[in-house]
Amino acid sequence: MKIAIFHNYMDNIGGAEMVVLTLARELHAPVYTTNINQDMIRAMGFSDVTLHSIGTIPINAPLRQQLASLRFRFLNLRDRYDCVIIAGDWAISGAVNHNALWYVHSPIRELWDSYRYVRNEMVPWYKRPFFDLWVRVNRRMNRSHVHQAKAYVCNSENTRARLKNFLEVDGEVIHPPVDTGAYHYRPHEGYWLSVNRLINHKRIEVQLEAFKNLPHERLVIVGSYEQSNTFTSYAESILNNLPPNVTVISWVPREQLLLLYGGCIGCITTARDEDFGMTAVEAMASGKPVIAPNEGGYRESIVPGETGWLLDSVSGDALTHAIIHAKSRASGCRKACEARAQQYDTKHFIAAIKEQLAHIAHRT
Repeated sequence: MKIAIFHNYMDNIGGAEMVVLTLARELHAPVYTTNINQDMIRAMGFSDVTLHSIGTIPINAPLRQQLASLRFRFLNLRDRYDCVIIAGDWAISGAVNHNALWYVHSPIRELWDSYRYVRNEMVPWYKRPFFDLWVRVNRRMNRSHVHQAKAYVCNSENTRARLKNFLEVDGEVIHPPVDTGAYHYRPHEGYWLSVNRLINHKRIEVQLEAFKNLPHERLVIVGSYEQSNTFTSYAESILNNLPPNVTVISWVPREQLLLLYGGCIGCITTARDEDFGMTAVEAMASGKPVIAPNEGGYRESIVPGETGWLLDSVSGDALTHAIIHAKSRASGCRKACEARAQQYDTKHFIAAIKEQLAHIAHRT
């Protein structure tokens, strides 16, 4: 079976993009996308993956999303590939012309579950009527595109619930892959680690508030961000309000990231209703526990008291207390964390994906 992978854009590498690159390598499949940052992809260890751009697009919303959707809608590689795996939300329009399996990181969040949050917190009041019209039009198109896919695989039960609620389709759950063999425990070097894009729904300001309360603790944030207006505005607000015990590194190559995971006390994340949360599993693969919100995919991967702690209230004070509580217990979590991470190893992921592809081949 000849397979290709579709993804919105590959110019900033986060969790979803790591899934795309892993799929491409393990299935020997090319990636079709729009914007590509080859230097970043090579630095993450994927120089052997073939990527094709179907055309560059702007960096700012909404043209970025709209043009990505249009390019995939009119892409037609049916004669070249038996099946495509669509691993991006806006790339789902590519299902119209292809025999497609959609690996769902989430239904488009600004259209569906995060619509009100984005509207009220990120869109200026005078643009909200236009945003509402844009959402109505794109919801209609998105429903149509989604129902063209032949099969659906979700990255978590959390995402599966969104898919059923908003788009009225169901799918199997196959959690994202982590190359657990690449991560290694090291005695901690006195810092906590946070790995996430610098964007509003990651709630980085909560982390800053907690470490202002804890001047003798250190936090390292690996926080890349896209150069769009939305990302740069939030990133600048974070970078301009750093306490002296917090360091932000905009992006690091894979080797350095692995060292940072291995040498931290534990990993901290504050993302709002995260789809799944691969950083939690990456930390556990390094034998390090995680402090995370009691929301979204974190409730699926973290075992409270064994591999981490879940915050019922996401605030600076709540995170402060959790850090104090966790610090003396973190080293005792190593074995449980490493064992938990093994359940998400790449070999399990690829075996499950191949099974789904076999089902599609049998039906067609």
